[in-house]
Amino acid sequence: MRILVLNSGSSSIKFKILELSAQQLERVHTNNIRSLVSGEVKGIGGLSSLELRTKECAPCILECFLSNHDEALQWIFENLGDLAPGTPSHELYGLLASVEAVGLRVVHGADVFPAAVVMDDAVVGEIKRLSELSPLHTPGLLAALRLAGSDLRPKVPIVAVFDTAFHQGLPPRARTYAIPQELAARHGIRRFGFHGIAHASVLEQYLAHTGRPPEGVRVISLHLGSGCSVAAISSGKSIDTSMGFTPLEGLVMGTRCGDLDPAIVGYLAQCEGVDEGEVVRWLNERSGLLGLSNRSSDMRTVLRAADQERDPQGMLAIDVFCHRAKKYIGAYLAALGGADAVLFSGGIGENAPEIRTRISDGMEWCGLILDPARNESASGRPLAKPVQISTDHAGLSAFVVPAEEENWIAQETMRCLARVPNH
Repeated sequence: MRILVLNSGSSSIKFKILELSAQQLERVHTNNIRSLVSGEVKGIGGLSSLELRTKECAPCILECFLSNHDEALQWIFENLGDLAPGTPSHELYGLLASVEAVGLRVVHGADVFPAAVVMDDAVVGEIKRLSELSPLHTPGLLAALRLAGSDLRPKVPIVAVFDTAFHQGLPPRARTYAIPQELAARHGIRRFGFHGIAHASVLEQYLAHTGRPPEGVRVISLHLGSGCSVAAISSGKSIDTSMGFTPLEGLVMGTRCGDLDPAIVGYLAQCEGVDEGEVVRWLNERSGLLGLSNRSSDMRTVLRAADQERDPQGMLAIDVFCHRAKKYIGAYLAALGGADAVLFSGGIGENAPEIRTRISDGMEWCGLILDPARNESASGRPLAKPVQISTDHAGLSAFVVPAEEENWIAQETMRCLARVPNH
């Protein structure tokens, strides 16, 4: 089965056309899935870049000004035929015509969608309603949903794969807020957790690499990118995670504040003469690394400013970012009763050895000891498999694991369709 995967972020869209066989239903390692074409649009909302990749050709990188995700999706399809010089345009349409399903990452499924589901009008309506709880991802989500209503829809099923699904089994002690329970029940307020697709993919790759079954394995998965979250995973199940009712809770992120005293929202609204919704927008769009550094939401830029210019705000941003991550590792070691490994993934987690070092420093007490040479070498190149960055004698292992979100979405899409008649 050929599946087109669309993974929309706040300012990017990743995509792949993947070919899966029936054996992938049995959770064969995701790296065994055949990728026909893949790529990513970055920087939506300004000067954007599009990278197209196949195994046969060198990557093709283009630049263009894009205002929104709709333009980005259109650009992707317009340029898929330009993978190599002389590629005739009819090959583009042949490839798209061979797609048998579309897998779409959706951030929030709440309790409404505990697993992947085939899109119809009712599902689309519920997804749009829930998208209000993940505002940074709403533009990309709505653009992808419009794809579900386009000419593609009558031809192939569209499957929504939810970031919240992996955390559906959170125990009551981890999913419950200490607010009046009649209010929580009336309005569906609980901790849902996000980045489940990434955490599930990273766990699967770690288990395949180590040859261990999930039973009895305890890991702490840190997904560090523009959005950041931590998951405590025991025997293949998420038992706690840093994001909550929305993706705003938890770690410091690119533009999101993470954990915050809730009284600050009302206080800032009163002091600044704005409504609370505007303050929440600031916490989503103007905070995190951007708010701390007063420079950028991109960790690479903040690191350069701290290292080369000794910028005090940049140094503070990095310190706060790493301190928050370190606190969560300690908390989840307690929640798990110890762990076998700490797994780093995401754009920062996979490519910033200095951040991994800062997070791990001072954690020798729990056995987390990085090997400097391994840590440094496990960056700056796409990783095909997990790479150990801890010393051989470390009591708590550490690995850098590439997040294979698109492969996981494709598998979930195929598994969903296998459960649904007439697909």
